[in-house]
Amino acid sequence: MNYRNPEAVARMRADFDRQGAMAAMGITVGDVAPGRVVLEMPFNADFGQHHGFMHAGVITTAMDSACGFAAFTLMEADAEVLTVEFKCNFMAPAKGDAFRFEGNVVKAGRTLTFTEGRAVAIDAGQEKVVATISATMMAVRGLQ
Repeated sequence: MNYRNPEAVARMRADFDRQGAMAAMGITVGDVAPGRVVLEMPFNADFGQHHGFMHAGVITTAMDSACGFAAFTLMEADAEVLTVEFKCNFMAPAKGDAFRFEGNVVKAGRTLTFTEGRAVAIDAGQEKVVATISATMMAVRGLQ
């Protein structure tokens, strides 16, 4: 993998910490490597749906962030990341004590980066993939 920006991990963590949505949902950074980000979240009934499972919107938001930040770790220092599109598949109810959201870069380009990710529910020590995502991220410049 072409790791073009060694400072990107520190930038990624700083940008992550500025996101109110992640803090509000209790999502934290579990691991960061070039082209890979893992986010973690304990179960919180406040973000559940009417059957008591974690809401699909929360799962989607977390997977999108994991993929976006994975892409960001490979972007040039003057770039920021925005989502262009994504598709999620839900394979099982999001039931668990905790959740892990993994984002991985499939192919990084100067402008577009293609990513894949998944949401894993952890329930009584057992892990189950509950959703997957395929997402395209865009490097943008001059946002600020």
